[in-house]
Amino acid sequence: MSHPNLIFIFADQLRYQALGFAGDPNVQTPHLDQLAGESLNFTHAISGCPVCCPARASLLTGQYPHQHGVFVNDVNLGTQAVSLAQACAAVGYDTAYIGKWHLDGHGRSNYIPTERRQGFDFWQVLECTHDYNHSYFYTGNDPTRRLWQGYDAAGQTRAAQQYIRAHSQQNPFLLVLSWGPPHNPYETAPEPYRRMYDPARLTLRSNIPPHAEAQARQDLAGYYAHISALDALVGDLAETLEQMGIAEETVFVFWSDHGDMLGSQGEWRKQRPWDESIRVPLLIRYPTMFGRTGRQVEALINTPDLMPTLLGLCDIPAPSTAAGADYSAYLKGRSPAPADSVLLACYQPFGEYNRVQHGGREYRGVRTARYTYVRDLDGPWLMYDDMDDPYQLNNLVGTPATAGVQAELAQRLDALLAHYADDFAPGQSYLDRWGYQVDATGTVPYTD
Repeated sequence: MSHPNLIFIFADQLRYQALGFAGDPNVQTPHLDQLAGESLNFTHAISGCPVCCPARASLLTGQYPHQHGVFVNDVNLGTQAVSLAQACAAVGYDTAYIGKWHLDGHGRSNYIPTERRQGFDFWQVLECTHDYNHSYFYTGNDPTRRLWQGYDAAGQTRAAQQYIRAHSQQNPFLLVLSWGPPHNPYETAPEPYRRMYDPARLTLRSNIPPHAEAQARQDLAGYYAHISALDALVGDLAETLEQMGIAEETVFVFWSDHGDMLGSQGEWRKQRPWDESIRVPLLIRYPTMFGRTGRQVEALINTPDLMPTLLGLCDIPAPSTAAGADYSAYLKGRSPAPADSVLLACYQPFGEYNRVQHGGREYRGVRTARYTYVRDLDGPWLMYDDMDDPYQLNNLVGTPATAGVQAELAQRLDALLAHYADDFAPGQSYLDRWGYQVDATGTVPYTD
């Protein structure tokens, strides 16, 4: 086989800090911990625009949200860029997508026709649902809705296992498995996993203020239950690769589109520029190239970098439409990391973090190995020394002792904005450019 198989699994709203291998003292993730021990474990994978649809569009195109146009939820990803599936198919891959899509923008429960599937052939998909125990999907070109049996992530994983077992191995395959959990609602994981976590016994992060502790405990118990359920499914899928004898020549990737604040900083959900929102797990196991002795990768990598990097590991040229950096030569030890800082961006506050209801704001920022620096349209907003202050409790903006560092980070941010032709305009201007209509809360309306 000239190209390896590529299996890309991702969860929705799973933060890096909520995994055993990342040091969470509460969660039980034995299978993911084992996978991390056999993988390249990126300790600073960043979701630069930490929202569902923008992150997914950047994964598939290798572009930034202001380039592909999906900077809000529930809009359609166009076909101007070459997608991950199209790049793989061009060199002979079979392509498959199972689970949550959230890139169509034509209603969360509607059938998605072939021309809007970004080049994926095998298709068992629903646009979006968070009703994980009563979840529908469409298969192939049949516009009949079908129901996943039980917890949808389990049914989707069984479908992925079946696809792997049935694949002829004549061609390599790209398989994307997209789960909805652990995105809220948190309390809907299977009962055996919910019994594993008592809210009163959880150890909370030190940046959760007292007024948020009760809600954080309740939410985290359910969040961890979903994560442990997904962990078992990762184990099932990994075992299928071993049984089929293809684990060695398969690039096996685990990722999440963005994190979840869960009470840290007194904030909830995503879209924020703090670490609980922007840092995500990224594990890449490829035994043929890297062996099975895992190692931590401390280089920063942003969501648009994933597509060209994965193509590079599979010896597939990245399309000219991709703007992200290819880290494959760096991972092979042949070159330095392509970047020492990554861009953070919120283009249009919406949903639970919108300007009207919750003080949301447009922002741009830069994350380096040591610092987080963020500014909004009025000027500098946040700056943290993430090495000395890992829970980001001490905002250094305007502090005389760190004025030089702040000026350097401001220059870095300006350089990133110039490099990616990001004019950092008010959110409404992007809505106007792309012709999106929003309601009074700043959200693009969607239908079920």
